[in-house]
Amino acid sequence: MITAPLVAAAHSAVVAAEEVEEVNPLLPHTYDLIWSSVIVAIIAVVFIKYVLPKFQVVLDERAEKIEGGLKHAETAQAEAAELRAEYEQQLADARTEAARIKEAARAEGGAIVTELKAKAAAEAARTLETAQRQIEAERQQAAVSLRNDVGALATELASKIVGESLEDTARQSRVVDRFLSELEASTTATTSAGKEN
Repeated sequence: MITAPLVAAAHSAVVAAEEVEEVNPLLPHTYDLIWSSVIVAIIAVVFIKYVLPKFQVVLDERAEKIEGGLKHAETAQAEAAELRAEYEQQLADARTEAARIKEAARAEGGAIVTELKAKAAAEAARTLETAQRQIEAERQQAAVSLRNDVGALATELASKIVGESLEDTARQSRVVDRFLSELEASTTATTSAGKEN
């Protein structure tokens, strides 16, 4: 009978071996699961009660900084747009002012040119008038000089031709005047004939 207890022991060893084989090696034992759950719950409570609020505060501060930075950027962008609009307005005003100044300078230059032309024309007319007066005076002086010279020559020539003396001033004057009249008549006739041709 010794064999029966041995057989029973062997059988229970085989059954125990089969039971051991039925245990999944990937699943932990129940006591491990319970203690791991308790530790996770304790860590979760500590994390939720202490760590998570600190993370939340840090995240809130960062969000505020980001929002503040965005608001500051928007404000700076609005100020830049305002400054740009002001600059463009000033530039447009400056261009308008420059165009006005240029137009005024052009008009003033035109007025100065017109004034200088008028002064030059007046100066030229005055110079021309002075020159004409001077020419007329010189012509009259030349005519008087020529008349005297021609009269003297004509008197001398007539004295030689006639054979008598023309010392009398009145007679001499009549001879000279008659000679000059005839000379002017022949010159006028020659000029008129030349113009007709």
